[in-house]
Amino acid sequence: MKTNEACIPELSMALLERMAGALKILAHPCRLKLIEILQREGDYPVHVIMARLQIPQATISQHLNQMRRAGLVRAVRKGKEMWYGIDDPSALTILDCIRRKQAGGQNSESKRL
Repeated sequence: MKTNEACIPELSMALLERMAGALKILAHPCRLKLIEILQREGDYPVHVIMARLQIPQATISQHLNQMRRAGLVRAVRKGKEMWYGIDDPSALTILDCIRRKQAGGQNSESKRL
C-alpha cells in the first residue's frame, strides 16, 4: 500500500548516516541501559552507574567512552570523577521507539520485533 508521500518528509542522507551511526553504537543492551539510566537520573559518575548495574567499572567506562566518541554522551570531570550525561537527543529517540513498541502490545520478550 502506497502512503501519501506529501505527508512524509524526506530524510537527508546526512541525517540517515548520523542515525545509522547512533544505532550501531546503541546496538548493545548495556549501552541502551546506560542511556536509560542517564535519561531517568541525569548526569552520573561512573561509580554510581556501576553500583546500579552490577557491572565492572572497566566495562561501563568502555561503553561510555564508545558513546562519548560517537557524540551520544558527554563527559565532564568533577574533581577526580568523570560524570556522564546525554549529549545527543537521538539516543533518547531510540529509547522512545523501544518504549512505544513495548506499549503497543509487544510486552513479551519472546515476540518478534
